[in-house]
Amino acid sequence: MTLNRRRVVQLGSATLGALTLPGFRSVLRAAEGETESHGLSTFGELNEAADFKHFRYVNPQAPKGGTLVVQIRNTSGNQNFETFDTFNIYVFKGDGAAGVDATFDTLMAGSSDEPNAMYGLVAKSVRISADKLTYRFVLRPEARFHDGSKLTARDVAFSLNILKEKGHPIYRQILGEMAGAEAEADDVCKVTFTPERSRDLHLIVAGMPIFSSAYYAKKEFDATTLEPPLGSGPYKVSRFEQGRFVEYERVKDYWADTLPVNLGTNNFDRVRWEYYRERQIAFEDFKSGKLNYNEEYTARFWATAYTFPAITEGRVKREELPSGSATPNQGWHFNLRRPQFQDPRIREAFNYCFDFEWTNRNIMYSAYTRLASYFDNSPMKATGLPSPQELALLEPFRAQLSEDVFKEPWLPPVSDGSGNDRTMLRKADDLLRAAGCKREGNQLRLPDGKPFTVEFLDSSGALQPHTEPLMNNLKRLGIDAKARIVDTVQYKRRIDNFDFDIITAAMGGSSTPGLELMNIYSSKAAATPGSRNSSGISHPAIDALLERIAKADNREDLTIACRALDRVLRAGRYWIPMWYSGKSRIAYWDVFSRPQETPKFGTGAPGTWWWDAEKAKRIGITG
Repeated sequence: MTLNRRRVVQLGSATLGALTLPGFRSVLRAAEGETESHGLSTFGELNEAADFKHFRYVNPQAPKGGTLVVQIRNTSGNQNFETFDTFNIYVFKGDGAAGVDATFDTLMAGSSDEPNAMYGLVAKSVRISADKLTYRFVLRPEARFHDGSKLTARDVAFSLNILKEKGHPIYRQILGEMAGAEAEADDVCKVTFTPERSRDLHLIVAGMPIFSSAYYAKKEFDATTLEPPLGSGPYKVSRFEQGRFVEYERVKDYWADTLPVNLGTNNFDRVRWEYYRERQIAFEDFKSGKLNYNEEYTARFWATAYTFPAITEGRVKREELPSGSATPNQGWHFNLRRPQFQDPRIREAFNYCFDFEWTNRNIMYSAYTRLASYFDNSPMKATGLPSPQELALLEPFRAQLSEDVFKEPWLPPVSDGSGNDRTMLRKADDLLRAAGCKREGNQLRLPDGKPFTVEFLDSSGALQPHTEPLMNNLKRLGIDAKARIVDTVQYKRRIDNFDFDIITAAMGGSSTPGLELMNIYSSKAAATPGSRNSSGISHPAIDALLERIAKADNREDLTIACRALDRVLRAGRYWIPMWYSGKSRIAYWDVFSRPQETPKFGTGAPGTWWWDAEKAKRIGITG
């Protein structure tokens, strides 16, 4: 669920000193060779004209009002699912609160009809140099922070530079190819990129939050704090109780309320995020109406738990909506920094211990499709033998790559669905022995003679029914497999510091993959605490393909490079792929209305919905 459309992801003192010089005023005309545009995209195409009134999938006359109450379901940066201790979500320290991004504006805002385009928000236009290394963002003069102070180019420059210098490792990495940002006038921010810039860096810059330079002149940017930040976005912090809930109120005089990118959105007077440590307690609160919107991720719950009175009475609705979004690669991810996972044959053996067919039928009500690719359900999934274009990218690394890369791409094994497929377990045993493991009685030992132990680390027991059969099969092979569930604070710290054997994670998922993949698969990210390269994947061929993907200037080249990357990753056996569904399962109290149209890349729920006072009155609920 995404409430804030603006997120695309995820040194100042000299510049600030220059701003006081006489003659500091707007640069009125584009320089020679520059082109000016009302929007940006990956490959240059924009669906919306410069004078577009609003996005197709919104209701521009949607009324404002009511309260949306949800449980945190997605995290980024330093956030975690069960608690928070800071409103600073853009640094490494602390556990960030949900929803803070809605308090900050960005230069441009994305469209859910286009996976790779943005249109003017704080910036009314952008001027682009012929070599695409310089972008001048022309700001709207009416842009304001919540305290009434003017938002200027010096705030934009400060924000980009400070994120590159002191932001969370994710931001520092993705902004690494930004040479710098400076204010040329109150309403013109010049951003320069290095010649090695990636294809989507301009979109990433346009989607970064804008902070008040005056506010942070008196505060440490990278401090953890429960002081609500000064922003300029559609919402601001209203009230909160640390670790339990945080509520935001709509800014009634929000300066950008009627801009085309905002019309029909930000419709709720209040948005409240509730935190829970137990899924069942959260569900009970949804049943009672304390939560009024819920996206369900557990097929078993969806099939069996939605039978309470409010459902049968029609006061709660439930639907399955086509998600329209790219498929994330959810799976059990090995930590290659651990000695027991250095050999790919051992990692493949673990795959033979997971019986997806039995799990899907008996635990998940046959609701899912097996993942096989890092780009599943998309044209970027590798199939068949490598094409000549893929081979051209792979051949320079042939000596460093497994021969599997040059064959048909690896597929996870298919069981007989019995839950006791001995053929698969024999194959797993053969792979372990080939890797040098030896059986002594009921115990399997690693090639160095140490007992083979493995810990599945998680912060929730939601996937225990799926993991236990896998662990049981590992135990049958003599591996001491255990599950360890820790609180979310400890879990986050251990993940950030790569202190685990195996974790469950869902990564990737983009219709136009680019620079964000660097933070998931690159060698640099593998050595950076807090990055999303939890597995520690590090390979020169992968690094080269990531560069190719990040700089591809047309969709055909992008697709070819992604297919080549898919082959290399799959050949590495870096994970045990799980499953996916092309639908979003949502349930909600019948107090909302929504546009007739839905976006092409998403459900629109609940970001384009609004509070329907008549419906709420009919079922006896107040906003």
